[in-house]
Amino acid sequence: MIPVKRINHVGIRVSDLQTTRDFYEQLGFRFLAGPVGPEPVAVMEHPCGVNLNFILNATVQPGENILMDVDQKHLGYTHMALEVEDINEVQEQLQGLGIAITEGPITTDNGALLLFIRDPDRNVIEFHQPGDKL
Repeated sequence: MIPVKRINHVGIRVSDLQTTRDFYEQLGFRFLAGPVGPEPVAVMEHPCGVNLNFILNATVQPGENILMDVDQKHLGYTHMALEVEDINEVQEQLQGLGIAITEGPITTDNGALLLFIRDPDRNVIEFHQPGDKL
């Protein structure tokens, strides 16, 4: 077994840093640095420790998410899931911010609650309230 401690960050290709920054700040992320490096990359972090690296080299404008919005199912990461304590509170806050909920809340067989949104580049974000059942 490889002794992984945790996920260090998630890399997300985006089209515009300011638009992305404005959106993720509404979710509680703080801007840390960027653009830096040859890609270039900007870094934001949530107080809970979730770190996002925004890769700023997109060559197409936002439109369909090739992993989620087309009939052909391409390989790759489809979304990130952020664990929350109260999905109803999250839903109210998103609605208050004018952020469209694209799916949910959904209740799974184990009682988990799921809610989905899209960022300005149509990347999928899931809010996940764990269920009580195993």
